[in-house]
Amino acid sequence: MINEVIKKNGITYGVITGIVSALITATIYAVDLNLFTAWWMGLLGIAISLTISIVLLSKTKKELKGVFSFKDAFTTYFIAAVIGILISTFFNIVLFNVIDPGAKDTVNELMIKYTVGVMQKFGSPASVINDTVAKMKLSNPYSTLELLKGSAFAIVISSVLGLIFAAFFKSKTTQE
Repeated sequence: MINEVIKKNGITYGVITGIVSALITATIYAVDLNLFTAWWMGLLGIAISLTISIVLLSKTKKELKGVFSFKDAFTTYFIAAVIGILISTFFNIVLFNVIDPGAKDTVNELMIKYTVGVMQKFGSPASVINDTVAKMKLSNPYSTLELLKGSAFAIVISSVLGLIFAAFFKSKTTQE
């Protein structure tokens, strides 16, 4: 049985993470679709997510009076990560497949232009650039299926990050 503090904080911070992620996406959508290709926006999103995770684990450990096993720390993080990822994915599915399906094509074209620019900057041969562009034109990264695949991948990456966080935040006196 999961401790109520762990469950409550995991759910609460998962919802917060999901809403913040959806708000970031909505803001980028409303301000300028070109921001979807900005590397610093990705870093900003990661920094915000890591900050929320650290606050979550610190608060939970404090509420548990410092007795925070590796399993409890991982469980807390994992609950929040999965809920946040699912909310964010659901928002992206609705935005790009229901509200404005044309936006996914625009963002995909912007990603292609950005990728070509980066590849040219690094001196990639034209044949490699052309092959990459052809593959990118065949893909639809904002389709429901691709967004769901991306969320599964994000859960796996979050699990690894959760193991690292759990090792850091677990109680030093806990023997496991």
